Amino acid sequence: MKIFTWHIHGSYLYYLSQGNYEIYIPTRPDKAEGYYGRGETFPFGNNVIEIPADEVSLHEFDCILFQTNQNYLTDQFEILSEKQRALPKIYLEHDPPRSHPTDTLHIINAPDIKVVHVTHFNKLMWNNGNADTKVIIHGVTDPQIAYTGELAKGIVVINNLPTRGRLLGADVFQEVSKHVPLDLVGMGTGDWGLGEVLHPQLPAFQSRYRFFFNPIRYTSLGLAVCEAMMMGIPVVALATTEIAAIIDNGYSGFIDTDIDVLVRRMKMLIDDPQLAFEIGQNARTVALNRFNIQRFTQEWEQTFIEVCEKKMLTINLN
Repeated sequence: MKIFTWHIHGSYLYYLSQGNYEIYIPTRPDKAEGYYGRGETFPFGNNVIEIPADEVSLHEFDCILFQTNQNYLTDQFEILSEKQRALPKIYLEHDPPRSHPTDTLHIINAPDIKVVHVTHFNKLMWNNGNADTKVIIHGVTDPQIAYTGELAKGIVVINNLPTRGRLLGADVFQEVSKHVPLDLVGMGTGDWGLGEVLHPQLPAFQSRYRFFFNPIRYTSLGLAVCEAMMMGIPVVALATTEIAAIIDNGYSGFIDTDIDVLVRRMKMLIDDPQLAFEIGQNARTVALNRFNIQRFTQEWEQTFIEVCEKKMLTINLN
């Protein structure tokens, strides 16, 4: 199958590309959002294919995958032909609602476009109207790099944290840093962190840290959390959004809404490497089952097939 989409979230696109289909992405010289192309960060396979934006309308696809309001409201009308805009469509919603946590109506609220949420929390919180919705839980590959945890401190992986404020837990990170040694990595970390570690090098880099800390208050389930669990790194996090349903507190990680409690759990992991290892192994067991990349790509492949078959049935009936 030939799927057209935009390059929005690099790591998600990489994991999506592990499936048995071709993904076409547009490019522009200015590398505007969505038009970055393959880039040089992720080791995409040959099934991720770049097309200059002004040539997209000349190609044939089976399905259009939107990932942002910009894609849906503007981009499709700028680069897709009328025939392409009539193709089966999916809107991949990466985030929970921002305007209001429970009453925000999703931009897609009619049954002719399937909305795929990445967590059950997201689907629960959005007002999906009459949209045809489903959840495809994240999938990540197993990096086959063993957790060692020899560094008696935690790692935080968030891009541009200093400028992203309370939503991403900038204040939580700063407060916890006063009590527990933490290293922050990611783009735009400034004076707060160590800078960017490219995705292919991140597993080996973070494998040395005793635990992974997620200070984010309100967002989707970060792929960085899934990747840490897959490696057997114990995760400490705020018990908010989907993560409260992912981590079994005290077994596969530590979660709480009390920052003081989380600080005590981090100190416990620093003082007890064996406990950290055991918690991490439990997390890895959960991840191998829940974030299995084969399950993930099979669900996506089946979803692409379903929307295309539904479209064809509708055309035949008319």
